[in-house]
Amino acid sequence: MFPGTPPYPRLLLLTALLGGPAVADDLFIDNQDLPQVLTATRLKQSPAAVPGSMTVLDSELIRASGARDIPELLRLVPGMMIGYGAGNQPTVNYHGSNVNDARRMQVLIDGRSVYRAGLATVDWSDIPVALEDIERIEVFRGPNTVSYGANALMAVVNILTRNPADSHGTRLKLTRGQDGINDYYASQGFGWEGGDLRLSLSGQQDDGFDEDQFGHDYRDSRRANRININAVHSLAANQTLEWQLAAKEGSNQRPYTYKPVFGSYRAGDNADVNAKDYAGSLRWNIDLNPEHSLYIQGSAQHFERQQVWRACDAAIAFSPELTRMWRLDPNFTEKVARNLYTGKLPSTSDPQLSALLGQVRDQWANGGSNTICGDVDQSTRETRYDLEIQDTLSLTDSLRLVSGVNYRYDKADSQTYFNGSVDDQTWRLFGQLEWRADEHWILQGGAMFEHTQLAGSSLTPRVAVNYLITPRHGLRAVYSEAIRSPDMFENNVNWSYTVRNLSANRYGLQNGEYFVKTRGPGNLDQERMRSRELGYNGYFSDLDLSMDVKLFYDEITGMISEPLQNNQFIASNANKARFSGSEAQFDWRVSARDRLRLTYAYVDAWASNPADRRLSAHNSGSAGWLREWGQGWSSALFYYGDDALNQYRYERVDLRLAKRFKVQGSQLELAALWQQRLDDEPVTVPQNRYDSRHRLSVSAELEF
Repeated sequence: MFPGTPPYPRLLLLTALLGGPAVADDLFIDNQDLPQVLTATRLKQSPAAVPGSMTVLDSELIRASGARDIPELLRLVPGMMIGYGAGNQPTVNYHGSNVNDARRMQVLIDGRSVYRAGLATVDWSDIPVALEDIERIEVFRGPNTVSYGANALMAVVNILTRNPADSHGTRLKLTRGQDGINDYYASQGFGWEGGDLRLSLSGQQDDGFDEDQFGHDYRDSRRANRININAVHSLAANQTLEWQLAAKEGSNQRPYTYKPVFGSYRAGDNADVNAKDYAGSLRWNIDLNPEHSLYIQGSAQHFERQQVWRACDAAIAFSPELTRMWRLDPNFTEKVARNLYTGKLPSTSDPQLSALLGQVRDQWANGGSNTICGDVDQSTRETRYDLEIQDTLSLTDSLRLVSGVNYRYDKADSQTYFNGSVDDQTWRLFGQLEWRADEHWILQGGAMFEHTQLAGSSLTPRVAVNYLITPRHGLRAVYSEAIRSPDMFENNVNWSYTVRNLSANRYGLQNGEYFVKTRGPGNLDQERMRSRELGYNGYFSDLDLSMDVKLFYDEITGMISEPLQNNQFIASNANKARFSGSEAQFDWRVSARDRLRLTYAYVDAWASNPADRRLSAHNSGSAGWLREWGQGWSSALFYYGDDALNQYRYERVDLRLAKRFKVQGSQLELAALWQQRLDDEPVTVPQNRYDSRHRLSVSAELEF
């Protein structure tokens, strides 16, 4: 499906063809009805004036795709790599990164970050928002620390929900399908003089993948229930107050992956995670005058992951002497542990290690090899408070400034990962200046200063030059720098397992401490990225065609690439990576009934740590055809593909057919979605397999 050579000549040829005589007149025709995007700089801008690459997934695309979650929607974004650690553990990376940990993107819901600073991750399966509540998703494809702080290293995904004023009435939806798909959505919206409110309830359930590479049943189902309240109040002619509340509870199965050091004991298969999320935000918007606006936003959220499982190992695993040996020399201790059964123990000239080795050998001979079991609590809790003030000012007709300050407090609590709790405080100052030098040239510059209690201070800039051929056609050149601060786990992990309720009392302990312990370095530096981009964005009104093309070259230094595992985890800034290539996206409304959409990305990835390029497909993309057939019938056909994600090819075709009916003043839509894999390979990792290459689901939605 994909060629093996870079697409630069083809993209330039296509651009030339689209800019030929058939559309030449359009370059000099314009009207004032320009689309606007907000995520790039926090200023409302036309796509041609943005200092970077933007993809907007509108409500029509979201609905037509039939996607059930946000990662599947992001397959429509060029350069976005979607992988799965398990059926309920999707990972989303822009251009690529480690297959298990997506740590380098900022994800926002109406401006509130859902990135978990404690464990350096985004729980894509547990984001507390229903797709039916989303109006659009704006994706800034590139570093944007300038606008959104650390963790906006490679991209920003901003999920924007529908205005309650556009959600009046009742909406009900049910979805059923193969692989245990069982989703629901219900919302009620209403308004009063000076305000509007929407209440929605939603749920999601499926069985994940069917079997692993050995043909065994795979424990990776998910279940979630959500409640969301969104309200807007008009306080005065120039003031509004917005508030949101969200709560989510659910469970994610986890395959039992515990591997004892001593022997091959197995206690069960339940390592499931029960998840609870709570969030609230309040935003006060003030228009001081037509050229000056201000907002103050505060938010609070709490993540809770409860995970308790049964583990069995030899009694020696909880020996205090073996623990002391590990602290002195982990490599030597691991050799001892691996060879106790054979008796071929390593020798040492260190008197402390030698004495401890003798004690451990005696313990092993006196019942240390007997199996004991206990309960492991791997639960985590994270809390965040965030306060932000932003000021937007038009200094002149050609000069605009957005500036602001942000304070954030994060706390992570886990007996397993932190031996208690760790907290951090972050202060940010940000600013972006846009100068329209004349009707063609726009110069933009911005910077962000950030200070964190755990990682120190940083300053990141961005400069961009846009040349507007017309207001709808622009060329851009962008240079930006970005950072990612090491998160609490990477820098401050204090990882040890306390096994409670031991089945046998050894060494005078009712609760045992597993001998392997991991400590974070505590002095990690920030990852740094330098990005260069050349691009074109245009809209041809005669054809109703939007397009964006870019060439990029990104370098990341000081990368923290070590996998998060409790076995000699030694985080460092020793790694680096480079991503270069090109991307293109085209959105063409061929007629009043037809819409075509194409995306393509070529990524040439290099990394000093091979794990950092496993999720970098050289060639990836999507193609879609949306059609209104008349008399309530509609269809959507999508293709998604990449040539090698973690060495596995992925190609899929989705077909959605829908029929709308009017029933006594209400609107009813019945839809069916058929998904067909065109390859026969696992998804991202060997254990992710389905019994069948196709999946069918159906939905019914009623609005009144």
